[in-house]
Amino acid sequence: MLVFERQRTIEAVTDSIVRRIPVVGGVAYIEAVRRLPSAFVVTLRPEPDNRYFRHAIAVVSSGEKVGYVAPEIARRYHASIAASPEPVTCPGRRATHTDHESSGVELLLDFTGLPEPA
Repeated sequence: MLVFERQRTIEAVTDSIVRRIPVVGGVAYIEAVRRLPSAFVVTLRPEPDNRYFRHAIAVVSSGEKVGYVAPEIARRYHASIAASPEPVTCPGRRATHTDHESSGVELLLDFTGLPEPA
């Protein structure tokens, strides 16, 4: 019984995490970020030639870059997103005031519908 409860706890935490993927670099794209509604859909575009991080995944909304998937997350998802024959999209939303105050994050993504990381 204890093993089952532990597994449920791990699944709940994992589900919570993939619903709150932070978008970083928002300051560089603040004008585009400010134009976003409270909820939106983004396209995830791998940038294998990015000179700072070879696993970079740009976050694009309405044709404008609004930031990048946080590097520690992008590293896990880059291969599966890059291998997708279709553009990969996911829902996004503005971070709460508390999120912004504690981490500086402006936007959060929901990766629950994405393919499992490679």
